[in-house]
Amino acid sequence: MATTVNFTGAVDRDLLKRAKIIAAKTDTSVNALFNAELRHLVETFEAAEISGNQNFKVLLDFSLGRRADDAAMRALGIDNEEDLFLLMAQAHLPMPRLPETVTRDMVEQLKSLTA
Repeated sequence: MATTVNFTGAVDRDLLKRAKIIAAKTDTSVNALFNAELRHLVETFEAAEISGNQNFKVLLDFSLGRRADDAAMRALGIDNEEDLFLLMAQAHLPMPRLPETVTRDMVEQLKSLTA
């Protein structure tokens, strides 16, 4: 039987709120959702590592914002973003998010185009 341990972590407030809604709608807990997702990530990473396939690591690096889309596509041997998005979905990984400051700057640039 697996032993559980408590740990402390930080999570985006809005993300936690949304996770609580999903947990309530599915009659489970945020803890159960977290454990399922973390187990999937770990088992997929380990399976890829055992087989010597580096694709999951490349996709994980992209998801975490540690690798740009063009670098990920080169490493994966693909030439368009649609294939990258499909691989991310198949790997069950979220697309990377731009930092809030970058997003705000982009919004301001777009607003200045219409001014």
